[in-house]
Amino acid sequence: MAAIAKTNPQGQAYSSKGNKDRYLEPLAAWLMASPAVILLLAFLIIPFFLAFFYAFTNQRLVSPNPTEYVGLANFKQLLTVKILRLDPIVDAAGQPVLDETGNITYPREREFTRNNPEYPQYNGLQKWTAWDIGGSRWTLLAGDAVFMRSLINTFYFALVIVPGQAGLGLLLALLINQRTAGVNFFRTVFFIPVVVSIVVVSILFQFIYDGDNGLVNNTLVFLTGGRFTPVDWLASPSTAMPAIMVMSAWQAVGIHMVIWLAGLQTIPEILYEAASIDGANGWQKFIYVTWPGLRNTAVFILVTITMAALGLFSQIDVMTQGGPLDSTTTVIYQAVQKGYKMQDIAYGSAISVAFFILVLTVALVQRYLTREKDV
Repeated sequence: MAAIAKTNPQGQAYSSKGNKDRYLEPLAAWLMASPAVILLLAFLIIPFFLAFFYAFTNQRLVSPNPTEYVGLANFKQLLTVKILRLDPIVDAAGQPVLDETGNITYPREREFTRNNPEYPQYNGLQKWTAWDIGGSRWTLLAGDAVFMRSLINTFYFALVIVPGQAGLGLLLALLINQRTAGVNFFRTVFFIPVVVSIVVVSILFQFIYDGDNGLVNNTLVFLTGGRFTPVDWLASPSTAMPAIMVMSAWQAVGIHMVIWLAGLQTIPEILYEAASIDGANGWQKFIYVTWPGLRNTAVFILVTITMAALGLFSQIDVMTQGGPLDSTTTVIYQAVQKGYKMQDIAYGSAISVAFFILVLTVALVQRYLTREKDV
């Protein structure tokens, strides 16, 4: 049946079928977008607001007890830090008592943190770290010492991986930004680790870092003629996090190399020609032409690497489970452990909220430092 032509108040003819289609277009758009909208609501937006709600309660994952509002109790435990000064134990003559190795002995921290009515301000706190200064032992106590260690580990990882990975990516981009034979082969080789799952890479590097027959130890033993003593890289607090840093940079540097390369190729070649005419050498061209032309690219890479570094989780979960001695525990890993393994949803939500505020603060600081400045 042919569409019926009608006229609007201005006397212009229009089709009733066309008018109906115009009203159906938004409905069709919403129907096509609904799967993505539902997933975003279910796995991102709703959990985001629930985390803020549960952070102020005593919610457990599985518990017969009703949920109760506890105010800032979770955040108080999470963020409390106090300093405890311990003086040496002395004998009847007033001389410090020495242990079997000849070191000065001090009272145990738990004498002050385990229901000591004389020091109620320290009750329930945990030892974080300590220093011997001026004949006394200064001990940092925390409501959650593991969280404080995870916070330090997260910042340590980010402070090393952000400039290291960004710098390595820029170096690789400069090397492959050449019109030479075989450059496409190296672009592919450098980018391949990016497409491999981080879980698969983590499992692979567990074998590479193995203390007995790992590739790293076998290579170092071969290069040193057997003089190198094999190290269990993931079992030592001093080497576990650096080993994860190397693996993480190796896996992700390819994507940032490609982003740097895209930025390099937007810089007009005429600028380099003008610099050459002015007598600029390679380093001067980089400082006065390349780097200013990469400003926006650098800001983008800085933000993306920082966010990824602060969210470190998969490598820790697969390779070390936070050990040894909490040396690789991160904020996200502890939040997942508390919320699901220990079933303390409220405390895990408090950690997540604290992490969100941390990331937001870092992002705002980065935005301020990298803003466009008026000349």
